[in-house]
Amino acid sequence: MTESGAQLFARLEARRCLKDIEPQMFTEDGGPNHGEVVELYGTEGTGKTELLYHLLCRCVLPVASGGLEVDVVFVDTDYSLDMLRLVSILDSRLNAACSTGMSCSGSDEAALRSCLSRLLVVHCSSSSQLVLTLHFLETSLSSRPGLALLLIDSISAFYWLDRCEGGASIAKQEEKLSKCAELLGRLLRDYRITVFATCHTIRRSYTGPSSSSSDDRPYLCRPWQRLVTHRLLCSRQEAANNMASTAGGSEEQRRQRVFTVHCTSSSSRTKAYRSSSFYVSDGGVKFI
Repeated sequence: MTESGAQLFARLEARRCLKDIEPQMFTEDGGPNHGEVVELYGTEGTGKTELLYHLLCRCVLPVASGGLEVDVVFVDTDYSLDMLRLVSILDSRLNAACSTGMSCSGSDEAALRSCLSRLLVVHCSSSSQLVLTLHFLETSLSSRPGLALLLIDSISAFYWLDRCEGGASIAKQEEKLSKCAELLGRLLRDYRITVFATCHTIRRSYTGPSSSSSDDRPYLCRPWQRLVTHRLLCSRQEAANNMASTAGGSEEQRRQRVFTVHCTSSSSRTKAYRSSSFYVSDGGVKFI
């Protein structure tokens, strides 16, 4: 495959590093570096998608409003992307920045349009479509040097369908996701983007809490597991812990359900850990 001068420039040009994408969520070493993958893992209703919205908004917001001002691709495999919710969070962040004097230039609609122009949304309804999307994503990366983040919600959406179609052969069951991991590995290497992907928990038993260790083990194919450098385990806090976490907070914090994120980072030679808590408000994720 031949490469044009524009494609070579886009591939080699330094893309925005996202180590500071959310300091409260990652270890002291910072967030993901160029070419790294973050997996958000947990049961349904533990705030994974809201965290993606939070990170997405942080990236597309202008620097003057506290954002990183980079382009983002959102691959929606669950067909659960709520654009009204996303616009509401963006509008809240822009208004908050305006009220604090950080940035208040232009109309609200123009500012929102500018933010959304940095977002590319792709819907996939099968593993085959996801493979094709990742294959042709190189075109977008070549034409948009500012594209630094790929979000996938979720990478495990077609797990059971692939297992059914693969029959008794493990290799056949994992063939498409392994191909996705191969394509992602090439994009990470050649274009040095950062990837965040959600992954649903599979219940292996019907006893014990939903966050039990038996449910937290990675189950996707080995090629995908080898790509993951940071793992964020999302869970809901129990009622008693919820009250303790928000005891010194505002009235809004005390009314909201509290979630916990346990970060495990293996991007360096030694593993690092960090836990943080957050709640979800009308304006998006708020860390405690």
